[in-house]
Amino acid sequence: MADESGRLVKRTAMMTIAVACLVLGIKYAAYAVTGSVALFSDALESIVNVVAGVIALWAVSVSYKPADVDHPYGHTKAEYFSAVVEGVLIVVAALVILREAYGAFFVPRALDAPFLGMAISGGATLINLFWALYLLRKGSEHRSPALDADGRHIMADVVTSVGVLAGLGIASVTGWGFLDPALAALVALNILREGWKVVAASLSGLMDQALDPSDDTRVREIISASAQGAIEVHDVRSRTAGRAVFIEFHLVVPSDMRVADAHTICDRIEDRLQEAFAGARVLIHVEPEGEAKQVGVPVL
Repeated sequence: MADESGRLVKRTAMMTIAVACLVLGIKYAAYAVTGSVALFSDALESIVNVVAGVIALWAVSVSYKPADVDHPYGHTKAEYFSAVVEGVLIVVAALVILREAYGAFFVPRALDAPFLGMAISGGATLINLFWALYLLRKGSEHRSPALDADGRHIMADVVTSVGVLAGLGIASVTGWGFLDPALAALVALNILREGWKVVAASLSGLMDQALDPSDDTRVREIISASAQGAIEVHDVRSRTAGRAVFIEFHLVVPSDMRVADAHTICDRIEDRLQEAFAGARVLIHVEPEGEAKQVGVPVL
């Protein structure tokens, strides 16, 4: 199952590069037709998508490598590095756009064939919309930070493009030339915001972020429902590393319980957790009843 998931994620990452190249070509054509700085900024962000797609492909290829002597816990965190690099690229693109917008604001120019350029850019935006939704779905299904970061970035690109098209429509009708560089500056600020969100989420993952509250509650419910025969469960902890989930806790059993019986309880809990969280790695520390804290997860 892991191999099949890995092949699908890699194939999706390769398709992301192809889609990004296609959208880049279309958006650059829209800029070439109009000479709009705002459309240029939109096209520049697509260059980031291409580069980020290449990095994401490398990251998911590394992340699906099996654990080895040097990396006994696997390589799943590689995808976080991809997301961090993508966030940095987004920031660089935003700064370039701000520079172009600054120059165009003081030397505004009339747009050539604005409505043709807007139609071309609109087509690229629709392609991005459908692909962003697909990436977000696959990123969630396969717990892939790289695909999720790509999807969020492209969706932000869609929102930005819609704003640019609306603004250019107003500028073309009213003749307000200053709107073009002003829109480009707004695009840059929005990109900076999205870049920060991508980097922040990735850094949190690199620092062994716990499962979200709903999943943590689910873990505790599964343990409680599966630990018949034990006295108490305490010190439940979890962390994520890309798509990998690590869960550990202490299981208190009667002092006279046979090792084989305690092992059976552990196997039952581990099986239920791995059914709920595919590929979860569960570590259970068995303790005698004297170690009970009376504040752990109740055992049903």
